[in-house]
Amino acid sequence: MSPTFQPGICFEWQYTVPERATVPQLYHDTAFCLDMPDVLATGYMVGMMELACVHGMMPYMDWPHEQSLGTMVNFQHLAPTPPGMTLRVKGEVIEVDGRRVRFKVEAWDDVERICEGTHERIVIDPARFNAKLAGKIEKAAA
Repeated sequence: MSPTFQPGICFEWQYTVPERATVPQLYHDTAFCLDMPDVLATGYMVGMMELACVHGMMPYMDWPHEQSLGTMVNFQHLAPTPPGMTLRVKGEVIEVDGRRVRFKVEAWDDVERICEGTHERIVIDPARFNAKLAGKIEKAAA
């Protein structure tokens, strides 16, 4: 990670909400979810907030040799968003402590603010991470 990646760095990212991101579509195999409103699912929104932070980190990383994984999410889902609307996510790096990075993140749809909160990511070496993961899979199979 570049030493220039420091608190105060801001970024923006946009994403159009697809049909597959709504509660009934995302949880199509859970009967009671099929009756729920056709709006952006909170779980999918969390993923979009994470991806916005990854996007904000990319210029400062040696991709694909450095990557990051989410380790904490703390978001409030403030308003519903129907499919087809575009999310505009704004983020700011609020802390960099070694490999750990914390963000303040907010999102708006075409009408109003829909999310606010914080997110934390850890920078990883994918080769080392995948080796540890393979060990865990091997151990679980034994």
